[in-house]
Amino acid sequence: MERPAWAPQGIDISVPSVSRIYDFYLGGSHNFEVDRAAARKAMEFMPGLPKIMQANRAFMRRAVNYAVDAGITQFLDIGSGIPTFGNVHEVARRATPDARVLYVDHDPVAVAHSRAVLDGDEQSDVVAADLRKPRQILDSPAAGLLDLERPVALLLVAVLHFLQDEDEPYAAVAELRDALAPGSLLLLTHASFEGIPLPAERAGGAVEVYREIRNPLVMRSREQIARFFEGYEMVDPGLVSMPHWRPEGSTDQEDPYAFSGFAGVGRKA
Repeated sequence: MERPAWAPQGIDISVPSVSRIYDFYLGGSHNFEVDRAAARKAMEFMPGLPKIMQANRAFMRRAVNYAVDAGITQFLDIGSGIPTFGNVHEVARRATPDARVLYVDHDPVAVAHSRAVLDGDEQSDVVAADLRKPRQILDSPAAGLLDLERPVALLLVAVLHFLQDEDEPYAAVAELRDALAPGSLLLLTHASFEGIPLPAERAGGAVEVYREIRNPLVMRSREQIARFFEGYEMVDPGLVSMPHWRPEGSTDQEDPYAFSGFAGVGRKA
């Protein structure tokens, strides 16, 4: 297998990666055949997976604009993935030129690409770190880009469902919350069997594909997802399907798959 010039040395390009699979779903070019094969296998069970990813990105754009309108100019995007068109810093800068964005991912390909995209950008940076270890993120030199004495928008978009219960995801999210100033926002999406226009058994086939590539997908209920917002006041309309979070127009023409899972924004009191 030939290694593309953009692939960092030291990564095993024979093993699928969730961030490269996500990149494939979004129409990106930074994925290998092994990633595309896993993606296509999951799509045999859930053909609407790309629509779900697109709904995630659309929610992220609306939520970032909401944060800017609320006066927030600092963004901490954990599980940021491979940069594709319409990144957080691009969306935020269109609304406010002084936006600062710190991206965090533990995938070497995602980190390498983010570094290339952000080269020369003094208001953005990337950290190779893991959501399971919040201190690794908060204590990194790059975290100095953000002033944690002022409100920050914390993005956990399509990432928490990759944390098993034994990874203590609620504790990790609470530790990050405690490090943020009052007025900070949590922008979150999470996969769930609720809302998927398929029987759970069939959708479970796609979940099984992720388990096979050693990145198990944890489908949580709305109630379990709501627990991540402890210590936050929910912003209207609360925890809803992604297209229903402050839509910019009618949602009547949305693909049924876009309503899979949940999205919400909370404000730290």
